[in-house]
Amino acid sequence: MNILVTGGAGFIGSHIADACIGAGHAVSIIDNLSMGKKENINPKATFHHCDIRDEKIRSIFEQGRFEAVFHLAAQMDVRKSVEDPIFDASTNILGTLNLLEQCKKFGVKKFIFASTGGAIYGEQDYFPADEAHPLRPLSPYGITKLAVEKYLFYYKEVFGLQFIALRFANIYGPRQNPHGEAGVVAIFTAKMLAGQQSVINGDGKQTRDYTYVDDVVKANMFALTYNHSGFFNVGTGIETDVNALFTILNNATGGHCKELHAEAKKGEQMRSVLDYSLIKTTFGWKPSVTLKEGLERTVEFFRNRK
Repeated sequence: MNILVTGGAGFIGSHIADACIGAGHAVSIIDNLSMGKKENINPKATFHHCDIRDEKIRSIFEQGRFEAVFHLAAQMDVRKSVEDPIFDASTNILGTLNLLEQCKKFGVKKFIFASTGGAIYGEQDYFPADEAHPLRPLSPYGITKLAVEKYLFYYKEVFGLQFIALRFANIYGPRQNPHGEAGVVAIFTAKMLAGQQSVINGDGKQTRDYTYVDDVVKANMFALTYNHSGFFNVGTGIETDVNALFTILNNATGGHCKELHAEAKKGEQMRSVLDYSLIKTTFGWKPSVTLKEGLERTVEFFRNRK
């Protein structure tokens, strides 16, 4: 199968590209390298250095004759979306529409979208949230992801483009960028290994559903073989607060950091945890890597990279 992975030089996208190549598919990658890294690109993939908003996208689709698209490229920083919602919408909505228009023109059969389970539900009414939970995003980032989900439904109903929207929990693991505002596991780990002080925003009691990247890749590969459209949570159903995460990582990296707190960030919700029952029933998927095991693997990756 000819497959396109947008954001394929990034954290999750590069792992998905590797899995597709390992399964025998021909893979092309689009990435503007704003967050992705060339070292993450599988040498067996065809790489296009461009932005998903570029006009060049048309010729890539025309030449590639893709049967499926994994769409991971995005502005994915919640705090940056609060600071600059226009840029956030330009990348996440207009960029995605550019891709969907090419899918329509060139006969792509399936579109697998990296949505968000953390930001799309907003402050939850119940825990864990299933796919029927009200959608009340509290950040421009969450709003753009919801908007794309609505566009996906439109392109399916009007043009027959099958889609899967995977609502990710907080994904962590090897290759995550430790230099942005998002990705607390990578940020904490890199600083701790460098002997620098990590800072917890707010009181640290905000919870997230931390899910290891290998499990997320498996969910995406299941989605590739699914012949229907739908929305699915991808998470563990387990809440972990930032204070507990800090302690685990601090111990794993030598225990040199003090627990310091800073002012809470605007747009950050307090609790987020996902019910994965639907994807388990539909695909047979469930998380297999525990938080302890996943964090140990992540620390080892950053230690070896250093």
